[in-house]
Amino acid sequence: MTFFTKKRVAWAVGIVVLAGAAGSYYQKNQKSNKEDEPKFKTAIVDKGNITQTVTASGTLNPVALINVGSQVSGTVVELNADFNDRVKKGQVLLKLDPTIFNAQIKQSEASLASAESSKRLAVANFERNQKLVTQNYISGSVLDQAKREVEVADANIKLAKAQLDRVQADYNNSVIRSPIDGVIIKRTIDMGQTVAASFQTPNLFQIARDLTKMQIDTSVSEADVGALKDGQPARFVVDAYPDREFEASLRQFRLAANVQQNVVTYNVVLDVDNKDELLKPGMTAQVRLVVGNRQNVLRIPTAALRFKLSDEEIAKEEKAKKEAAKKSGTENASASASANAVPYPEADDDIAFRSKSEMTRSFKIFVLDEKNKAKPVDIKIGLSNFRYTEVLSGDLKLGDKVVIRALDNASTSAR
Repeated sequence: MTFFTKKRVAWAVGIVVLAGAAGSYYQKNQKSNKEDEPKFKTAIVDKGNITQTVTASGTLNPVALINVGSQVSGTVVELNADFNDRVKKGQVLLKLDPTIFNAQIKQSEASLASAESSKRLAVANFERNQKLVTQNYISGSVLDQAKREVEVADANIKLAKAQLDRVQADYNNSVIRSPIDGVIIKRTIDMGQTVAASFQTPNLFQIARDLTKMQIDTSVSEADVGALKDGQPARFVVDAYPDREFEASLRQFRLAANVQQNVVTYNVVLDVDNKDELLKPGMTAQVRLVVGNRQNVLRIPTAALRFKLSDEEIAKEEKAKKEAAKKSGTENASASASANAVPYPEADDDIAFRSKSEMTRSFKIFVLDEKNKAKPVDIKIGLSNFRYTEVLSGDLKLGDKVVIRALDNASTSAR
């Protein structure tokens, strides 16, 4: 083999060795880069305010709404009130045709006059029979019969008077008056229309006592009623003013439960100050009841409470611990500790966003360490809503990165 041939072989061998080394370095570098890629979506632990609310929808109604009806039937001959009119107590709203009532009054007056005349005759007969009995011209039984006729005449007078009072009341009821000071919300009668009160009292008007004071009648789920208390503040919006929030306060929680398709709700009444009278009866209100409020507290995203490591990650972590323990000669101690370790908790799907002023709950969340590994941390939480949760205690500080979820795409960067 010549010198040039040996030199070529040496060059070839060198190139192969360099290529192998480069390939090994590339694979190692790729593996390292892959391991360094972020695997979790995180959020920064910060301080801020947390407000816990209970949401519901309800209807705006006047505090006092009176239905004005009629106890008698008749045709409307006079109509003195219309929609939105402000009326005073005792003001005449409408009148029914009085012809029939006047005729009934005259008939009853005539019956009373006849009963009184019959009594006068019965009294005269009784007095005459008394004299005849003393003279033994008639028997005592005839006198008793005369006395009975006087008593019957007295009863007939009382009956006639009662009938006259009834028809007089019907006549008075044919004039419909306002029972309160208020505003006409609804009118269901027109001029010339016949009011039929044979079987039930017809509603002719609806009168609201005061539209500057209103209430919201709403329903709250049984899961949220434990946080409700009288006087709690609330805010609500209506479609008529989408850019404005109105204030209310809880006045009454009603114990009667409403059950529909196994869903249990309770009626809750809220007071509303409507001094500008912008809110109208019947509007739909989207209500937020403030049941808890914390200012400038340590908080984390609520999603962090639901995160848990996958089975693969847990197995990988256990394997890494065992290898580290084996290298340090403490494999047996590590195995014993692992046997007694509390497993990672399942995600709590029911955070039950209620006030925890009297009790706290413990959770295990995960924090990224310097090597971008998810490290479990035990914390106790306080107030919670769908976005943030208050941290009362635990090995957690401002600026820590808490894990919210695992990344599906390794190229996605963590926050």
